Amino acid sequence: MDTEVESNKSKNRIIIHRPQEQGKLVLATLIIVAAVANLNLSVANVALPSIGFAFDASQVQLNLVAVGYSMGLAASVLWFGALGDHHGRKMMLIVGTLLAIPASIIAGFAPDINILIVARFIGGLAAGMAYPTTLALIAAMWSGPRRTKSIALWSGVGAAIAALGPVISGYLLISRPWGSVFLITLPLALVALVMALKFIPAYINETTDPVDNKGGLLSFIFLGTLILAINFAPVPNMGLLILGLIFIAVMVGIFFLLRQRRIKIPLYDLNIASRRIFWVAASAGIIVFGSLMGAMYIGQQFLQNVLNYSTFNSGLAILPGVIFLVLIAPVSARLVESKGSRFTLLVGYFSCLLGFLTMLLLWGDGIPYWKVGLAYAFVGIGVGFAGTPASHSLTGSVPIKREGMASGTADLQRDFGGAIMTSIFGALLTLGYSKAFSNQIAGLPSIDQQQISNNIITELQKSFSSAAAVAQQYPQYSANILTSAKISFLAGDHLAYTAGIIAILLGGVIIYFKFPKHEEEKQLLSRYNDLDNNPEQ
Repeated sequence: MDTEVESNKSKNRIIIHRPQEQGKLVLATLIIVAAVANLNLSVANVALPSIGFAFDASQVQLNLVAVGYSMGLAASVLWFGALGDHHGRKMMLIVGTLLAIPASIIAGFAPDINILIVARFIGGLAAGMAYPTTLALIAAMWSGPRRTKSIALWSGVGAAIAALGPVISGYLLISRPWGSVFLITLPLALVALVMALKFIPAYINETTDPVDNKGGLLSFIFLGTLILAINFAPVPNMGLLILGLIFIAVMVGIFFLLRQRRIKIPLYDLNIASRRIFWVAASAGIIVFGSLMGAMYIGQQFLQNVLNYSTFNSGLAILPGVIFLVLIAPVSARLVESKGSRFTLLVGYFSCLLGFLTMLLLWGDGIPYWKVGLAYAFVGIGVGFAGTPASHSLTGSVPIKREGMASGTADLQRDFGGAIMTSIFGALLTLGYSKAFSNQIAGLPSIDQQQISNNIITELQKSFSSAAAVAQQYPQYSANILTSAKISFLAGDHLAYTAGIIAILLGGVIIYFKFPKHEEEKQLLSRYNDLDNNPEQ
């Protein structure tokens, strides 16, 4: 943001740097564009019970509705980030924002669950074009403390908007059908589009290096098949499909890594990715952001299914997390500058750990709200502290011309982390629910078991919403069915929270032992900068 105009003669491009007084408008535009992606990411969670009831959906189908958007985003961000680095970040941002509009409309009026899943995936691809561009532009336009503050604002507001999605969705679902939640972002997308066209510079430090499109396709297939394999893992009689997806993911992943080592200009520079600050920050972000998305996914179903909250009240329940996240984000930026990324990450991880312990130990049927609010507050504080250093470390450890790689990895923290953790949480929820309900049926007297048909047993074990539908069909047994469904759901969600605790502890260990302390971090970042600017040294 220091110089006015530069000429890039090799590509006949003009690199425009906005005057400093317009910096706030540019940053506001980037945050609003990111808000479209963040809001779309979370609006489905509150509507899942309604969607399940409307389509008689299995828990696996609900998992795919929840994870479809983040799967499309996570699978595409590396490739689309590189395309933006080469062809123009503003172009990718505008195309992605445009594509988000029809994707939202199709999701909102989907006639069946499969079309809804596909629409969510397409929406994720749209976000894969626009979302990584926002962070890449921040990294390209600012440096030093201004970059740290900008990333903190981008990260904090973005995560808060994602967390507000359930609140807005819950309010709409009081009087409107489930499809309305997918139309929320339409006016915001239109505003973002107008602001992007007016305020975002045409070109800033884009590279003329060719894009590794074959590598992009390999990364797309690898990430997509891996997420699908996790989602289908708990489904009975799907072993062959799961093994096939895992085989494809492993083989394609190997081909991708071999290609990135061999090609002159890789899509994902493994030399940069192996830098200690880069890979530890990437791993830390995947776990902490994934834990946030997984907790919201399971939590919204818990509030409605077990505690019988309305859609609106279940959305309001997460407000402590939103409030603390927004309040902590600027504190996190100052802490990164004064104490370093390692210390700030560990503070965030400790708070997230407290949040998941609260869910595991204090959440159950009939609990008062303060236990719910306390857990979300801890998670909000944790993500508020951890979000800024996780993104800042990535953008600070790569050269400007590779900011698409850094921003793509930063998005992977949220989206691949969210997709993986939501998939794992969903798979454990499905497994625990089905097994617990099966055990309850097996515990009935033999004469009662004989009165339950195989079709009904399948429906009862499929998901909570399916059990609720069966309860409506047999009102004389409704109370018993719903009680059994709640017990089974709690068995599943406790497995998910335990997995979250294990993941957070693992991430904390990696940060503590591998991430450099403050002074060493500054030395390493300086060394990376010298190496990138003087590669022959």
